[in-house]
Amino acid sequence: MRGSFHRIAEAVAAERADTVIVLSCPEIDGQALRRLAWKLERSEVDLIVASALVDVAGDRTTVRPVDGLPMLHLDHARLTGVRRVAKDAVDRLGAAFMLLMLSPLLLGAAFLIRCTSPGPALFKQERIGKDGQPFTIWKFRTMYTDAERRLAEIAHLNESDGVLFKMKDDPRITPIGKYLRRFSIDEFPQLVNVLRGDMSLVGPRPPLAVEVAAYESDMRRRLAVKPGMTGLWQVSGRSDLPWEEAVRLDLRYVEHWTLSLDFVILLRTVTAILRPQGAY
Repeated sequence: MRGSFHRIAEAVAAERADTVIVLSCPEIDGQALRRLAWKLERSEVDLIVASALVDVAGDRTTVRPVDGLPMLHLDHARLTGVRRVAKDAVDRLGAAFMLLMLSPLLLGAAFLIRCTSPGPALFKQERIGKDGQPFTIWKFRTMYTDAERRLAEIAHLNESDGVLFKMKDDPRITPIGKYLRRFSIDEFPQLVNVLRGDMSLVGPRPPLAVEVAAYESDMRRRLAVKPGMTGLWQVSGRSDLPWEEAVRLDLRYVEHWTLSLDFVILLRTVTAILRPQGAY
């Protein structure tokens, strides 16, 4: 600490700083900011004023004059139109191609599941999709068929800070299920959901109805787009992420979405799948 706001110029000189960043706060109004700029221009120190819109993509904000005053103009997130049609086309073509290429792996996984534990190879569950519409999600079964009944016995061992139950060494997971989860192979049947239009290759994590019921108003913004097989949550830690951080990443994706971002996330997903961190 170098003193009060009025001694910033002295602090800059003492620290030999070349940039001053001003965060949004009630103590610094337009007049105080103008006076600070006058002081700093004598030493050619850059002045940067941070916007309160920290989770909004930079290309959506522009400074425009309104009645002679500079105003920050915020464009709406581009969730419809030609770009959305292009995303849907990429999703369906990509899902069809991946289903074709991965069919031997999918058949092998289904065979191993049926051979190592009683019950079906596939597990279906209701999730909430775009605009709050429910749909049936498909996954390879990684737990014993009595997993739901046994949940009450281990509920006190929950390691998640959210509404979902998470446990690294969950005894309900089958031996083959651990490997399927580690490399996210259990998620591959969701390519059928993408082909049907229920999901996207990249998007927010598909929530359960119980999660959506617990959403605060801001969190419902996640439902403005289709849920994805992968997303920022997948490449940033998966199950190791705190609940609030996972939701924040989903909201950030909605606000920043571009096709190029989707391709980056898909490439990073390959690396994330090969790492065991957070996969349980």
